[in-house]
Amino acid sequence: MDASDTALLLLDLQNDFIHQNGAYAKGGVNVVAFNRVVKNLQGVVDRSRKLGIPIISSHFTLVRDMAGGVLISSHLKELRPFLKAGDFQSGTFGHRLVDELAPSNYAIEKVTYSAFFMSRLDWLLKQLNTKNLIVGGIVTNGAVASTVRDAHLRGFNVTLLSDGCAGVSEESHKLNLRVLCELATVMRCDELYPSESVSI
Repeated sequence: MDASDTALLLLDLQNDFIHQNGAYAKGGVNVVAFNRVVKNLQGVVDRSRKLGIPIISSHFTLVRDMAGGVLISSHLKELRPFLKAGDFQSGTFGHRLVDELAPSNYAIEKVTYSAFFMSRLDWLLKQLNTKNLIVGGIVTNGAVASTVRDAHLRGFNVTLLSDGCAGVSEESHKLNLRVLCELATVMRCDELYPSESVSI
């Protein structure tokens, strides 16, 4: 990899997903695996920052409706019935990237799985002359899988950090990694910069 054409993409590592006071933990979701991902990614983020590699964070966003409620897809409403107005709302604590990985250089709001769908991510990566995209985040079977596929279709060389992401279950996580290895180079966080050999 060359730092001049590489970017690090952190998918949905937001307080509402991960923090003990976030929407998911309050809704009864076990966020232990998500917190493990954050810990694993800290070294990657620190090293990328030192190398001058742009760090882009995607932020799942719920939009308020005219009545003060929330616009939410039917499948997500069924899957996560505890979500309410104010959760994942732009500008709030829950919407922000977790402190352990902040700040990112660029933030992308998204409304569904893929960070490319109806966002400025593709435009931004092209403006940054990105060829190599390093990906970590949550969840492996959702945002990660969809974004990796979309990145592959757009011609990016994708490196997926196997312990820098997590699924709704360990079984789902491993299954998706096996499939995604056909579209991306899959490696552990501690393998990404093994000898600090990335050029600047």
